[in-house]
Amino acid sequence: MTSRRPSCLPRRLTTWLASRQERGSATIQMVVLMPALFTLVFLGVQAAVLYQGRTITLAAAQEGARVSAAADGTNAAGVAAASNFVSSTSAGLKGTSVSGNRTATTASITVTTHTVSLIPFVSPKITQSASMPVERLT
Repeated sequence: MTSRRPSCLPRRLTTWLASRQERGSATIQMVVLMPALFTLVFLGVQAAVLYQGRTITLAAAQEGARVSAAADGTNAAGVAAASNFVSSTSAGLKGTSVSGNRTATTASITVTTHTVSLIPFVSPKITQSASMPVERLT
């Protein structure tokens, strides 16, 4: 909605009056937009933390499965290797549990952990599993 300048007012006065009507609009825009911007930033950081936790958990499960699937490997060795892998990182993973299963043909390790959260009272749970064929000498 544009207002027409009365012909009797000089151009400078009209511009000055128009600018007076919009005073404080930048402050209101910032009050509205800054929480939305901060929310987007926090969501991006939370997504990155979840991705990092998922990647470390998957790498630990793969390491445990690799150790467990070795020709002389055991299920306990695979679980220990996965636990050591997670504990050697500084990613802030907590409440980690590792379980494994080794049969005559496959070795599988499952790692479950909780990652750091920027949202209060929320603790995202991450579960990753890896399976490998057991090495056999023929």
